[in-house]
Amino acid sequence: MVSRKIYLALFCGLVFGSAGCQKFLDAKPEKTLTIPSTLADFQALLDNYPIFAPDPHEGEHSDDDHYLNNDDWESLYSDYERKIYTWEKEYQFDSEANSWSNTYRTIYFCNTVLEGLQKINRNPKNSAEWDHLKGQALYYRGKRLLQASFIWTPAYDKGTANSDLGLPLRFSADFNIKSKRASVEETYLQLLNDLKSSIQLLPINPVSKVRPSKPACYALLSRAYLSMRDYVNAGLYADSCLQLNHELIDYNDLDGTEINPLKRFNTEVIAENEIGEGQALNFTRGRVSPDLYNMYDQDDLRKEMLFSNNPDGTHGFRARLVGTTGLFGGTATNEVYLNRAESYARAGKTTLALNDLNKLLLKRWRKNKFNPISGLDAKEVLDLILKERRKELLFRGIRWVDLKRLNKEGRNIVLTRNLNNKIYRLEPNDLRYTLLIPQDVITRSGMQQNPR
Repeated sequence: MVSRKIYLALFCGLVFGSAGCQKFLDAKPEKTLTIPSTLADFQALLDNYPIFAPDPHEGEHSDDDHYLNNDDWESLYSDYERKIYTWEKEYQFDSEANSWSNTYRTIYFCNTVLEGLQKINRNPKNSAEWDHLKGQALYYRGKRLLQASFIWTPAYDKGTANSDLGLPLRFSADFNIKSKRASVEETYLQLLNDLKSSIQLLPINPVSKVRPSKPACYALLSRAYLSMRDYVNAGLYADSCLQLNHELIDYNDLDGTEINPLKRFNTEVIAENEIGEGQALNFTRGRVSPDLYNMYDQDDLRKEMLFSNNPDGTHGFRARLVGTTGLFGGTATNEVYLNRAESYARAGKTTLALNDLNKLLLKRWRKNKFNPISGLDAKEVLDLILKERRKELLFRGIRWVDLKRLNKEGRNIVLTRNLNNKIYRLEPNDLRYTLLIPQDVITRSGMQQNPR
């Protein structure tokens, strides 16, 4: 666990520096604060689970996997949660109200490690540990940029990526350097470079699934290329991941009477991260959308294992995978199989695509009830894979970016909310798919806000 003094020293620098450092500099320093300087210090920083594990939740709160009834929506104490649920066009909020601050706090710590490593001589005795630390820091920085791009930048479009507003790219722990927005193209080039650079520095099997690994990096690269609609590379990196980790759970072996039949760190999990559920997605409020729940066949064991039955006849989502009420935001082999299957389908390799899909579904259906799918044309195979993707990867922080990329291709998916007899609509490719950056960040930095 991270040293409290090391964390406090860095946190003071980050927070006070962001707000204006003069008051902090005038204060008497705490002599017991320790600035990280050793490899052990840097590993302690990277093992700070409360900083590195929580993934942005805004996409999950905005998508169509769940709904809130009138009373539950009105009872949310967070005005921010209420407004992103109904896709409000304009609203102001500070960075502490959402995931922006934690995203850039994580990047700050990554930069602290990367800069600190440059001050430590890499030698034969420490080279393995030194490289591993660099790989972890690059992985986490690339991962945070990818997740943030799903929420605060437009869907990647090759034709406009050089002009679309991307993210601030910070490469230094010096908080006095003013942030400015890069383009979407520059953002993706950076996150892809970070992830690719980390591959050779990470182990195949980490000491814990909360730490990054080669398979986790391949899985994230596959997710990144899928979001870019570069389906060839999405498939190649999915394949690289599955060469190292390809295990699937047989749902016939699960006990549906347990509160959560799917356990933390199960064999499908490649890397664990948690999405904070807030109030909107806790067990008592966030209900599974009926159209999603009704997609499952009675012999599909996901209908039994993933959902809970509420007294009012609605359904909650119980397969949270992280040992808490939070949602799973990491990478797992089921996602990677679907990434590769989609890549095959889009390339017209229907047999290979169905091989991957059938392998997954065989593990999800009741024994002797699943008949392998065959005889479909390329369009039918792709449509089926996208349908199964929604059924398999719900509440994982993936649906929001899937909506963005699929609507770019003309799928014309319209989202609606019904509250107090008022219908809210989110049209395909609406500017509101790119959420607003916190107002205090815009005010301090002078960056351009996302257009409305």
